[in-house]
Amino acid sequence: MIKKFIKQKQQINNQDNELSIPEHIAIIMDGNGRWAKNRKMPRIKGHYEGMQTVKKITRKASDLGVKYLTLYAFSTENWSRPEDEVKYLMKLPVDFLKTFLPELIEKNVKVTTIGFTEALPKHTKNAIEEAIEKTKHNTGLNLVFALNYGGRAEILNAVKELYHEVEEGNLTIDDLCEDNIKKYLFTSDIPDPELLIRTSGEERLSNFLIWQSSYSEFIFTKTLWPDFDEQSLIDCLKIYQSRQRRFGGL
Repeated sequence: MIKKFIKQKQQINNQDNELSIPEHIAIIMDGNGRWAKNRKMPRIKGHYEGMQTVKKITRKASDLGVKYLTLYAFSTENWSRPEDEVKYLMKLPVDFLKTFLPELIEKNVKVTTIGFTEALPKHTKNAIEEAIEKTKHNTGLNLVFALNYGGRAEILNAVKELYHEVEEGNLTIDDLCEDNIKKYLFTSDIPDPELLIRTSGEERLSNFLIWQSSYSEFIFTKTLWPDFDEQSLIDCLKIYQSRQRRFGGL
């Protein structure tokens, strides 16, 4: 009888833990350059190691039952970095998907992107489009890469689209509401993130999901992205689970 009670209690605890896993986790992957600098290595080595971390965290998020994992891979401001570094960053998705796509397919992961991807180099776009095509019917984790993404530019783009709607007579000013704006965001078919993590100790959004993160729980960790592992993700989830999400209520 006691063993049966303990087993039932464990099952309840497991169910509670599953229920408190956020549907959508967004991560600002910061600290690659500092990780490399600390080891007297070139910055691109940090980006390479960061790519290995993406693989580990994707696997773990998939195993945990997370539905959406959005990773800030390249911002609209990152073009101002040294040319050699930008070229390497544009090559990373190609190398990442070349080595990891078979496993993503096997794990039922669906690859998508948000951002102004039309401005990316052809080889980068080709690799992404291939991954999107080959995983489009997968029903597990949605792995969302934010590439050439900027939150302000995204909102401005949505406002321009709405202006055209009003101009063409499809909407009036009085019709405008938050749902109209959301319709034209890159994340129109993605729920807002419940949890947003930033690594490396910086405590700012850096133009990432500034509309969508209005009620996200923020966790800022000093761990540099290449050192962020499966246990680091679990530790963040434990902090998330300890919080009460009131959405402005009591």
